[in-house]
Amino acid sequence: MTGLQLSPVTTNKTVPPALVIGCAILAILQIAFFPLYYGHGWIHEDGGLGSPTDFINVWSAGRLVLDGHPAWAYDWDIQKKVQIAVLGQNYPGNFAWHYPPPFLFIAALLAKLPYAVAFAGWACISAVPYLAAMRAIVCRPFGLLLALAFPVVFTNVLVGQNGFLTASLIGGMLVLLPSRPILAGICLGLLSYKPQYGLLFPLVLIVAAQWRAFASAAVTTIALALVSWLAFGFESWQAFVKWMPMFSQAFLVEGRAPWGKMQSIFALMRYLDSSETLAWTLQWSLVAMVAASLVWLWRSQARYEWKAAGLAIGALLATPYLFLYDVMVLAIAVGFIARVGLAEGFQRHELPMLVAAFALIIAYQFLGAPTGFGATLLVAVVVIMRVATERASATPVRETMAIA
Repeated sequence: MTGLQLSPVTTNKTVPPALVIGCAILAILQIAFFPLYYGHGWIHEDGGLGSPTDFINVWSAGRLVLDGHPAWAYDWDIQKKVQIAVLGQNYPGNFAWHYPPPFLFIAALLAKLPYAVAFAGWACISAVPYLAAMRAIVCRPFGLLLALAFPVVFTNVLVGQNGFLTASLIGGMLVLLPSRPILAGICLGLLSYKPQYGLLFPLVLIVAAQWRAFASAAVTTIALALVSWLAFGFESWQAFVKWMPMFSQAFLVEGRAPWGKMQSIFALMRYLDSSETLAWTLQWSLVAMVAASLVWLWRSQARYEWKAAGLAIGALLATPYLFLYDVMVLAIAVGFIARVGLAEGFQRHELPMLVAAFALIIAYQFLGAPTGFGATLLVAVVVIMRVATERASATPVRETMAIA
């Protein structure tokens, strides 16, 4: 199957029992951990004080919007005062708000709820489109189990992050592109709340001549910017632009968040005490390599599943600013691999490599190192080997047809 078309899937083949059992165990373990955390450091600590985690910047930004001061959400000092009041305690460092103003709409909606309700509710509600995207990609109910088994689920729910939303938008865009390019473009436009992923998607759409999706994404992005401008004022965009250099300085130069928390080649080199110059050189070299590979892949006759998986992986490899919760996007690539493997059979090396990738993600909880980068590379190798194998097997057929 070539071009922008998903391969047909026959769902009468049974999923290997070992795969079902393994995913079920992972899903159950992740779900079972939350009763242990609830009341013991998840939303609240033992003493009833709020636990300082990532979600506090979302809720406090929304609170400032509701109080009529959306631009103040970008001020680190004001943000922290609101956060301390909500949590009932101080904490070292900052949970700074750094998203573009359109994401303030979601923050304001969440801030209408009590903090604990909003925290738990965001984890549950944002998981729904992620589960739907994985079900559509895998094209069988097993996709739901695979989605819950992905090890980053625990991280997202624990800290109240938006990895589910990011994964669902990228997954939705990729699964819709062959048949619903305008809807796919809307998903991509909504992804503009994470601008660090905006480098490769437009490039691929241009290469693939997907002009309707490209136009839809552009219109959605511009519309979101204009609506947020009207809702929150020009000052919110000024504040966003003003504070971004400070945010970049803090996280990509000074390393205020431990380098082990970020899962990019840039962070890995800084974690290994390499110079900033070397880290940036390797990061931009990887960006160039990934971009060139995706241009070739999307212009090739490879089946669409590998193009989609490659783009999801490329989005992760291309950004230096990548925390573990956004490695949730890797589940989308795994979903496309599973779609083909369940329909036509996995190659001998694929499941062991995917298990190793899952193990590397889990290892982060114990090592605090950029193991997610290794997991992304492993999944990339699975896709590369599949493309190479199918390309090699197709070559003799094309030569025979040409001779005939």
